[in-house]
Amino acid sequence: MLSPDTPVVLLQHHGLDNLGGKTGLALLRYRRGPVVAVIDPDHAGEDLERLTGIRRAVPVVGSMREALPLLPAAALADPIPGGAPGAVAVVGLAPSGGRLSAELHADLVVGLEAGLSVASGLHSRLGDDPQLAALLRPGRWIWDLRREPDDLVVGSARAAALAPRRLLAVGSDMSVGKMSACLELQAAALRAGLDARFVATGQAGILIAGRGLALDAVRVDYAAGAVEQAVLHAAEGAGPDALLLVEGQGSICHPGSTATLPLLRGSQPTDLLLVHRAGQTTIRNQPQIPLPPIDRLIAALEAMVALARPSAAAAPPARVVAIALNTGHLAPEQAEAALEAMVALSGLPCHDPVRDGGESLLADLRHGWASAAG
Repeated sequence: MLSPDTPVVLLQHHGLDNLGGKTGLALLRYRRGPVVAVIDPDHAGEDLERLTGIRRAVPVVGSMREALPLLPAAALADPIPGGAPGAVAVVGLAPSGGRLSAELHADLVVGLEAGLSVASGLHSRLGDDPQLAALLRPGRWIWDLRREPDDLVVGSARAAALAPRRLLAVGSDMSVGKMSACLELQAAALRAGLDARFVATGQAGILIAGRGLALDAVRVDYAAGAVEQAVLHAAEGAGPDALLLVEGQGSICHPGSTATLPLLRGSQPTDLLLVHRAGQTTIRNQPQIPLPPIDRLIAALEAMVALARPSAAAAPPARVVAIALNTGHLAPEQAEAALEAMVALSGLPCHDPVRDGGESLLADLRHGWASAAG
């Protein structure tokens, strides 16, 4: 529903400098289409790159009323002329409980009155808000990403028969960079002329890709089947040389996460990419929960992915083929030392694709695949 050329106003209220705004920060980093303004009253007038480290020239303003003049006039016209894409207010926040603040609600009212559509990944469904729904102009919409897909089915391992490679990102914790690693790999693969397709499974990924599956909105009995359908859809028309990059969610190490198992079952991966934050030894928000040693985590993941596979599957069970190490909190020399230490510890290729780009990681993956095939 969000086309690549749609102008976006990003609502980032009090979330431009913290993980509460990770959805919008990811969109700023990876969306190729236009982002005309970011709304955050805490940082109005500040330089986006200096504040976030994201190399993108987007003005930061304090309210929707300040953002509206920055939009193309045609995007707010009624009706929208010449098939223009209109404009969309995107909620870039992932607050605890997924609730809409009064301040953000007020800016959405202003945006809808002006003729914007709205996209939101909050648990609170904005389309069910009678005040917001009443303000929609003809041809505009409110897109609540966190909805179950239609025609849900129970998983049946159908993705195992697909021709393309299927790389699933799995994390040692939540919010370690699973989506970012996949998107950096996709960008590197596309630059190399490969057919690389990103399978979004969370709100930020859906906003960046324009489509996907909000896995955390699906009832658990149907979660594997929903992943399976998303992977099958992404693979349509793809040949054996294509690469499907499946966005991971959650972690088997986190006591509150249930996402990894349906992703393993539904995607039937050929490869696993382990994503870990350098130096992290406990669950970030629950420090009483220790992380296992990397070798034990790898063994557990590989044991899980070997189950629930068709007996006729030609390929061997997936292995962890590389580690994407999040070193964003480290100085360059510390990051280099952390990468070297992880290679020595795991015996696997290890790169930070966000810091350094996905080319080196992709090269190591392709070398490993070629060696296995030869």
